[in-house]
Amino acid sequence: MISPELAADLDALHAASARVAAHAFDDLTATDALDVKARLEQLYRAQPAVDHRLTAQLTSQTTAKELGGKNWADVLATRLRISPTEAKRRLKDAANLGPRSTLTGEPLAPHWPNVAAGIADGLIGAEHLKIISGFFHELPDHIDHQTRQACEADLARIAREHSPEGLREAAKLLMALIHPDGELSDAERARRRGIHLGPQRPDGLSEIRGLVDPELRATLDAIWAKWAAPGMCNPDDETPCITGTPTAEQIQNDTRTLAQRQHDALKALARNTLTSGELGQHNGLPCTIIVTTTLKELESGCGTALTAGGTRLPMADVIRLAAHAHHYLVVFENHTQIPLYLGRSKRIASPGQRLVLYARDRGCTRPGCPAPAAWCQVDHTQPWNTNGPTDITNEKLACPPDNRLLHDGGWTTRKRKDGRIEWIPPPALDSGQARINNLHHPENFLVPPEEEDNDG
Repeated sequence: MISPELAADLDALHAASARVAAHAFDDLTATDALDVKARLEQLYRAQPAVDHRLTAQLTSQTTAKELGGKNWADVLATRLRISPTEAKRRLKDAANLGPRSTLTGEPLAPHWPNVAAGIADGLIGAEHLKIISGFFHELPDHIDHQTRQACEADLARIAREHSPEGLREAAKLLMALIHPDGELSDAERARRRGIHLGPQRPDGLSEIRGLVDPELRATLDAIWAKWAAPGMCNPDDETPCITGTPTAEQIQNDTRTLAQRQHDALKALARNTLTSGELGQHNGLPCTIIVTTTLKELESGCGTALTAGGTRLPMADVIRLAAHAHHYLVVFENHTQIPLYLGRSKRIASPGQRLVLYARDRGCTRPGCPAPAAWCQVDHTQPWNTNGPTDITNEKLACPPDNRLLHDGGWTTRKRKDGRIEWIPPPALDSGQARINNLHHPENFLVPPEEEDNDG
């Protein structure tokens, strides 16, 4: 229960913010306007210090599972309606800047006490903090504790007095002084490795970035030496060369850049792996590209299709892909040959049911979860242990972490009258958020909600 004093202060904070926002500001001079902005900036910068203390209090009292979340980032993202990425950032900041305690309860200073004090004073902002966090992320593990403490004090002092640009230059110099040779251990390289595939842009392209270790680099060098050579794996050729040596004409007509040739080589390599049959099965289906589309779009050759991995494919690409490998195409009409109703005879969904769920749900049905269909399990809406049948009308997709929330996280689901799966959160996470997941159905965001009762 929030104390009356804290509740009153929160109400006063909201009221004061509303009163400030209600001012017209028309009578302010330019100097006055800058002064107001400076004072507001100091307030904005100091606010995270309160959040760090609250996060430390929250995470020290209970577990995310007891509140109905997969982890603390999931709890914050759900309750505050922020992205999981933002929730993870706040948790990381709180771990470095929030209060701590020993196993026996004695209070400890934050890991970064000087930075925390600067934030509380409103003198260190988000840009400063990003630079400081990046510095310690790049600092090798072998740097001793005393040196780290000295770096934290220096960076906090500079951040209090200088712009982010000045702090960035100082951080570069400090890193060069502490780690002049720049050499990394095998363990340090292993910690930093990783490849990230960004979200699809409106033009269908996706950004790829990351760091590869020496072994992967050497492997790619060997592959690209062959498959990214001029004339190889050229999608513009009527019959692209993927074995042997390209003809002189293919080499001469190849106008691609080196980056484009390397891209096409990786695509050809991945396609060969996919069609080899050596990948086996995933979730009861062969490892292949499962495409969902409509008969109208398929016949017209226009529009986009959706894969089980969440990728949107132009219809021309769908048709071209079909020439290279066996793919599944889900069509809802005339599917009587696929067993969709198994009753109580089987607990595990059939491949046919999973295909239809890939097309219907497109991904995890828990609100806010971006997991695509290929990452999901098939779950009973009415649980199997309470006589729920293994029928398509009693099934939904849920990623493994969210599936576990239904068993021990306090969440429940039900099927609405419109056929959508609704998730009911435990009270601690219920802030009035949407109960269905439209991340995999973005077209629904553009349609006003129907004025009808969907309960049941």
